[in-house]
Amino acid sequence: MDQTENETSNFAKEGWYTDALEYWSEAPATINGMLGGFGSVTNVEAKGSMEFMSEYVRGKKGARNILKVPPRIDTQYACDCGAGIGRVSKHFLLKVFNKVDLVEYTPKFIKHAEKVYLANERRNGRIGKFICLGLQEFEPEEEKYDLIWCQWVLGHLTDDDLVKFFQRCKKGLKPNGLIGVKDNVAKLGYCFDKDDSSVTRSDEIFKGLFQKAGLRLLKEATQHGMPDGLYEVKMYALEPELRPT
Repeated sequence: MDQTENETSNFAKEGWYTDALEYWSEAPATINGMLGGFGSVTNVEAKGSMEFMSEYVRGKKGARNILKVPPRIDTQYACDCGAGIGRVSKHFLLKVFNKVDLVEYTPKFIKHAEKVYLANERRNGRIGKFICLGLQEFEPEEEKYDLIWCQWVLGHLTDDDLVKFFQRCKKGLKPNGLIGVKDNVAKLGYCFDKDDSSVTRSDEIFKGLFQKAGLRLLKEATQHGMPDGLYEVKMYALEPELRPT
């Protein structure tokens, strides 16, 4: 059920973050576990993410394949926020960027990513750090990342903590770096899931929080090819309105 915008008291329930950690600690460390049984969407949604970011990492080409607009960002270092077992890193970010840091709240997921799912990439020097923290606590190193990517995780943050997270992320970007958001979008207001302490926000609410955090929306797109009956999935590319000093 969609909730109206003034029903944000759901965020104030005791144990909002600890309940989420407890929920995910019971989920299997598998792709299906990360996606609630919809592991089959991995290839199509990873392709959608790469296409969405392509103009920023490869530039835009015109007639006769001549480069019209150069790439905006380097492909040296990305950060995968809410990484789970590293699914997004493996199927998207590591296909574009040389190195990735993973931030994940659930200890067993980050351990599985390090020891199993991304073990080869770690041995090959493609992984920087495995960081076991909730995003409400994560503070990126200053000017470290070309892209900070947040996928299917921001619903676990309260509005206030989401704004603060974005503000910290701005400091973690290299010059011209971007923040990417990919998430479910409600038709109206908020839709709360009390089982896993998460919220699905409307497009309007997301954009209001971007603005409040001092972020400018550069691009948005809908992820196509998702199963029927699920929330719409949108992608947003964001830059700081003013670069941190």
